[in-house]
Amino acid sequence: MAHVDLTIVWASIVGFAVFAYVVMDGFDLGIGILFPIFSVGEERDQAMNSIAPVWDGNETWLVLGGGGLFAAFPLAYAIILPATYPLMIAMLLGLVFRGVAFEFRWRDPRHRPFWDIAFSLGSVTAAFAQGVTLGAILQGIEVRGDAYAGGWLDWLSPFSLLTGVAVVFGYALLGATWLIWKTELRCQQRARHLALPVGVATLIALAAVSAATPFLQYDYWHRWFALPGVLLTAQVPLLVAICAGTFFWSLRRGAERLPFFMALALFLLGFVGLGISMFPYVVPRAVTIWDAAAPPQSQSFMLVGSVIIIPIILAYTGWAYWVFRGKAGTEGYH
Repeated sequence: MAHVDLTIVWASIVGFAVFAYVVMDGFDLGIGILFPIFSVGEERDQAMNSIAPVWDGNETWLVLGGGGLFAAFPLAYAIILPATYPLMIAMLLGLVFRGVAFEFRWRDPRHRPFWDIAFSLGSVTAAFAQGVTLGAILQGIEVRGDAYAGGWLDWLSPFSLLTGVAVVFGYALLGATWLIWKTELRCQQRARHLALPVGVATLIALAAVSAATPFLQYDYWHRWFALPGVLLTAQVPLLVAICAGTFFWSLRRGAERLPFFMALALFLLGFVGLGISMFPYVVPRAVTIWDAAAPPQSQSFMLVGSVIIIPIILAYTGWAYWVFRGKAGTEGYH
């Protein structure tokens, strides 16, 4: 029983880290996705400055989520990584390009157009790779003898491409609503104009992914539509509709913060839907969280460190956002 409890605790920790990464790095990836639409000069400078103090700290959660998966669920890590190597390589290269662009954009103004392209292209690549990875896991990974048994491109399918596009739109929505909150004047106006079409595109993509997912596997369909479970799962699309309505209402009212929080709520509900579809599998229909879990002694040992480290990360992150809580200017923090 202790092992089961620890496994669920670690599944919750990894899930929390992944969601924290999606939320926090999602909006700065979204700004990169929208970056070419902003005018050169003040608009781009404000957009970049709104995330300059926090973007690198946001990616801490990616390390925690990936490291937690490797340490707490090594079998799942050993299956998922070989199945998605091209996507992981693309994502990491995208993150490297945008990270370098953050620094060199200010220090090398003569080549700023090149760094702007690197920032935007890296953001789109990282976001799309993350979405395709999600689709590849949802559609299933071929496993034989506790090892990946598929090919180099098994992750590529219409469904995984759809989830990739959905994540790009979703991150763009987070980026637009963040800029509504954190910028002013022309940059804020541009972000407000972008938020409406990007919000519509995000909801359409979310609906398409949600409609396709139950047909991937019978388990997905059963969990969403069979009685009595449907009485509970039906609340998820209902809440999505409420949050979407509130989002569009807040845009029309000229609110600055509420659109961002409604976009976060949509991501949270998407994450809840993902949990409903997958739990208790970490590799659907092949490996459960208990099958993939590390020995209880290892989980207990790592939990001690996590109980210390995670509150420190949360405190540092909260402090950083509090210090830079105002509107972003154009001068930069460098």
